[in-house]
Amino acid sequence: MRAVIAPCLLALGLAGPVAAQAPTPPPPRIPDLFDPDHYIPRPDLSAIRAVRFLTTDDFPPFHFALADGTLAGFDIDLARAICRDLKVACTIQARRFDSLAAEIKAGHDDAAIAAIANTPASRAGLDFTAPYYTTPARFAARLRSKLDAKGKVGAMTPDALAGRTVGVEAGTAHEAYLKAFFPKAVLRPYRSQADLRAALVGDEVELVFADGIGLAAWLNTAEGQGCCGFRGGPFTESRFFGNGVSIAVGKGNIALRQAFDYELAKLAHDGTYADLYLKYFPVSFY
Repeated sequence: MRAVIAPCLLALGLAGPVAAQAPTPPPPRIPDLFDPDHYIPRPDLSAIRAVRFLTTDDFPPFHFALADGTLAGFDIDLARAICRDLKVACTIQARRFDSLAAEIKAGHDDAAIAAIANTPASRAGLDFTAPYYTTPARFAARLRSKLDAKGKVGAMTPDALAGRTVGVEAGTAHEAYLKAFFPKAVLRPYRSQADLRAALVGDEVELVFADGIGLAAWLNTAEGQGCCGFRGGPFTESRFFGNGVSIAVGKGNIALRQAFDYELAKLAHDGTYADLYLKYFPVSFY
């Protein structure tokens, strides 16, 4: 009977006040680097029988080793999804980062999925797919922070941050970016990311500006969740923060590069990429 009466009382306004619900936070933002309207034709995959990937095992959550030595991480799962969709055998082995490019150039392995920088120097000996994520810079502030007179904490613009104290790691691209585009902000350089985060927690600065991936990982910890959150951004200027992260293949291996580009776009469009991203980055760095 109570199950029947309760809805009736609510409809009549006789069941007492209903507690206000907290606003639902926006869903995590997924990197959106593949235009759904850009058609990529399926390449000829007949010559691809197997793919030998190289990576490292010391860069969580992208690629790391579990206690039993099994490789895991976002890049590992993405490589396996590519091979599964290509319907080819796939091996993924960990090597020292400084040996990866030489192994691929020598033809000992086919591809490296390990954040090798896509630069003019690296392109002299390697080819790269389209980027499947970038490394944006982000601002973070304390949760209780009100960054203007109206209490809004929206866009981080040069005018909005004029006179605001912003912590940044000294000698980094992030410091150079702030000096170039936020000249009216009051910069406070710190020696390390740990010092930078401690300054934010301790109210020494109003904001920090740093690598979004590192900040996202920290914001997912107990300290970060109870303290701070992202504000504005992401900032992805390639001159300061690179051209994004791609899969590297041997120079001139057009068939494999095209196959990877096709698969990366396909996995983005069918939702596989988003599922993997949310699995490893519950606090999005975008």
